[in-house]
Amino acid sequence: MKGKIEVNQNTENKDSNNNHHHHHSHNQQHSRHEHSHEEKHTHHEHSHPEKQNQSEHSHNHTHHSHAEHKDQSHHNHHAHHGHMIEDFKRRFWISLIVTIPILFLSPMIQMFLNVDWRFPYDSYILFGLASFVFFYGGWPFLTGARDELRQKQPGMMTLIALAIVVAYVYSVMATFGLTEGDFYWELATLIDIMLLGHWIEMKSIMGASRALEELVQLMPSEAHLLKDNGEIIDIQIKELKEGDLVLVKPGEKLPVDGKITDGNSTIDESMLTGESVPIEKGVGDQAIGGSINGEGSLTIRVEKTGESTYLSQVINLVKEAQETKSKTQDLSNRAAKWLFYLAVGAGIVTLVIWLLLGYPFSFALERMVTVMIISCPHALGLAAPLVVAVSTAISAKKGLLIRNRAHFENARNITGVVFDKTGTLTKGEFGVTNLLTENGFTDEQVLQLAASLESKSQHPIADGIVKEAHTRNLKLSHVHDFKSLTGKGLEGIIAGRHIMVVSPGYVKNENIQFNQSHFNEWSSEGKTVVFVLVNRSLVGMIALADIIRESAKIAIHKLKDMGIKSYMLTGDNQKVANYVAKQLDMDDVIAEVLPHQKSEKIEGLQKEGLKIAMTGDGVNDAPALVKADLGIAVGAGTDVAIESADVILVNSNPEDVVNIVKLSKATYKKMIQNLWWAAGYNIIAIPLAAGVLYNAGIVLSPALGAVLMSLSTIIVAINAKTLKI
Repeated sequence: MKGKIEVNQNTENKDSNNNHHHHHSHNQQHSRHEHSHEEKHTHHEHSHPEKQNQSEHSHNHTHHSHAEHKDQSHHNHHAHHGHMIEDFKRRFWISLIVTIPILFLSPMIQMFLNVDWRFPYDSYILFGLASFVFFYGGWPFLTGARDELRQKQPGMMTLIALAIVVAYVYSVMATFGLTEGDFYWELATLIDIMLLGHWIEMKSIMGASRALEELVQLMPSEAHLLKDNGEIIDIQIKELKEGDLVLVKPGEKLPVDGKITDGNSTIDESMLTGESVPIEKGVGDQAIGGSINGEGSLTIRVEKTGESTYLSQVINLVKEAQETKSKTQDLSNRAAKWLFYLAVGAGIVTLVIWLLLGYPFSFALERMVTVMIISCPHALGLAAPLVVAVSTAISAKKGLLIRNRAHFENARNITGVVFDKTGTLTKGEFGVTNLLTENGFTDEQVLQLAASLESKSQHPIADGIVKEAHTRNLKLSHVHDFKSLTGKGLEGIIAGRHIMVVSPGYVKNENIQFNQSHFNEWSSEGKTVVFVLVNRSLVGMIALADIIRESAKIAIHKLKDMGIKSYMLTGDNQKVANYVAKQLDMDDVIAEVLPHQKSEKIEGLQKEGLKIAMTGDGVNDAPALVKADLGIAVGAGTDVAIESADVILVNSNPEDVVNIVKLSKATYKKMIQNLWWAAGYNIIAIPLAAGVLYNAGIVLSPALGAVLMSLSTIIVAINAKTLKI
């Protein structure tokens, strides 16, 4: 799939900051929300013809360039949605005001209040006011029902429409003397409550879907293009081409993804990565479009435009994730449809039974109307989507990008986690682990000399030594006559002395004596050893190894507490693997595995009856990620690994594996609770509305039924909001 996260390319250079990560998450949250909102509408699509168009509308624009996306789809989508919220709000308030005289004119309400305000022709005024509420307030439900029936997908709107039409027709007949007693006040209050419910529901959805729009607005629309002759012109971002040079002034937003070719500055990437501290960047560093430039001026060479930018990829990824429907959601959508059939069936049965028992038609009809109102499965339609929206918002904040919802929902059953070693349990960068000094030199002196020399080199080992010197606040010295000896090491003159940092091979060739036992011990643990010579005599040995992530230790400990086993899967030799596993206290080590054998090893564990989550970051991990019950890609990994995964850890933090399992468990629990709240309410309310306890004097009126129904919707919404890990 084009533009599926090329995160790694933006991120490799930043692996050390490990922050690009929340970026994804951030957007994800946004766009996912937008979807949950759209998803919900597909459920109620029919409910409002406009809604459906709007839903299609936003989909049509999914694959346009960023700018278009921003200008068209989002603008219309939100303007339209906002307009609909206003429409429901207006209909609600106007209907509510008209309902007040309806209540006072209704004979039944007067009876309750023990007053008599009857006057000639009052029933016609009542008829007029109620007709207004029916046509004006009830219009969205009537048109919604028409659309649902056209699509042969009866649902919520059809149910509400059925109830209000039956109530209205029956009451009109009463006004003109064809039946006894009217339902006008129940009709008006029912419409008011339904309008209020829809207005609240749409408002909450709108709140959730604004996030993606904000995300798209992160990108500025213009850039300062630097021409070859030094002239600066302002052009639209969509006109930029790869390789163009763009000037970013202090305080401006970066218009594109690219490499800094000139200037130094601090860049605030918090909107994208969640990293609160601005990062210092200079020539050669990667910059992400949408982040905010600090004090300095920067020149950036454009590397990615339009659909291939980091931001666009995140949005696409999120869209794709939203389109994988969750299993529990499908369950609730199916339940809503069956509830409609149940409601119609129960309504007809109620009517027939009361008539057979010899009760008047008006009474039987009232029971039938009540049953149909009660059955409206508003809460059910919201049960799963609201939980999905909340859980994706949480996962996004935590830097977990969910690509496959069904697999994520099953993560609650995981019993074993397999970790790839390099880059997942370890940082994939060298750090100094041991120092041995000779000839009266101190650790600091040896490290200071080695780091001064290594600071001239680009090698990963050099980075490790220089970093250690910085950590210990050592001042580096000036080096003269620096030379890199291919395959052997480095040499140079510092303060008049000849300094060398060389490999074990060089020391052996020159027959220089060194501490063999330490050297052998360190080598067996998979460490790299370098030797420091001053005027050709040995003054120290420095051992470096791939640094173990502190977070990996914590993660494995937490998994143990949850009863989940942890395994290390690596191509490294058994000794090195055992050394790392021992430090991490892992359950088992599978070492010296060739890339193509990784998925076989996963299969082996599955055959033992374990539900396996696999965490990896390399091309060789991809088949294993697909084979596992849950594939987790570490964000700084390769495209292929990310393509194959179900969940992506934006922060390359092994602790997030624990968060996935916890969030999956919590999400599932909330969904099931919500489905029970929504459907369970109907199980109790329908028989009450049908009049099962009529002899005991308990009868549910249509208005009370509507109040209870709205209440169950509110409970479901509040319950979803309380989801946390």
